[in-house]
Amino acid sequence: MDVGNEGGEQAIELEPDWADAIDGFCVFIELEKGRATLTVSSYESDLKQFGAFVQKRFKGITVLQVSSEEGAAWLRSLTGDDYAPSSLARKLSALKSFARFLVAERRRADDFTALLSAPKLIRHLPGTLNPDEVDRLLDAPSRHSAQGLRDRAIFEIMYSSGLRVSELCSLQLQDIDLDEGFMRVVAGKRDKDRMVPVGGAAIRAIEHYLAHARSQLVREKTGSTLFLSNRGGPLSRKTVWYWVKEYAKRAGIEKNVKPHLLRHSFATHLLSNGADLRVIQEMLGHADITTTEIYTKVESERLLDAHAQFHPRNRWVGDKKTED
Repeated sequence: MDVGNEGGEQAIELEPDWADAIDGFCVFIELEKGRATLTVSSYESDLKQFGAFVQKRFKGITVLQVSSEEGAAWLRSLTGDDYAPSSLARKLSALKSFARFLVAERRRADDFTALLSAPKLIRHLPGTLNPDEVDRLLDAPSRHSAQGLRDRAIFEIMYSSGLRVSELCSLQLQDIDLDEGFMRVVAGKRDKDRMVPVGGAAIRAIEHYLAHARSQLVREKTGSTLFLSNRGGPLSRKTVWYWVKEYAKRAGIEKNVKPHLLRHSFATHLLSNGADLRVIQEMLGHADITTTEIYTKVESERLLDAHAQFHPRNRWVGDKKTED
């Protein structure tokens, strides 16, 4: 099993004890813990990177002998590789989960990560689109082609309901009740499904797509996936990512527009129009209200900017404020 170190080290084949322990851990968190496929894949990559690092820098140390010293050395080696604090925190989380797994499986008596701490996270405010930019983006796809009708429906539902790209791509025909204006969103974890409202504009766009476009994309082996690729299969996240950026360019939006920007805009615009934070939390599928509270800071920044720009007593003339 060849693995490469993301920090730039040459590919190295993991020893059987490392490979078997990591494989067993990944099976455990996927089947027993119900972790999302993307989480399992990320943790597997992180742990293979750690194993390769230990094998190369600390030759002869097995997975049962590794200590906090090797863990700390690995994390230090990554700090110069332009990893964001959130990425380093995820890698440490993977390592800690792995260590607890080894203890639970009685392969080790101690948690070798107990003394390791995560880097301090700097929370950046999420970017958003203003309502005019949202309108321009939603109006960019063609109204006269199957792909255009599909893409318009995709953008409408992402903005209407705050979906993640992975949630959008996994939507099935049976997940949406257009008559009631609700849909079931299947999150990464099996026990985290939620019901989310669908707005009127999104309902009309989906109805138009179903009536005039989806049948043109259906192929022999097409299943019940709602939004189909040009080949009749489920859309990939990469495809949605590409088209969001492409349509943003066509709409003349100069911001770095990504699919998640529609989710951020959904939450921010709801909050600015008086929606309760707990309701927004439920619709976004956040487990912790503190994750949703970041949008209150976005709204506060917007209000401060508006006050600084437009209030007559908050303007500057030269080095002094006006007294008018």
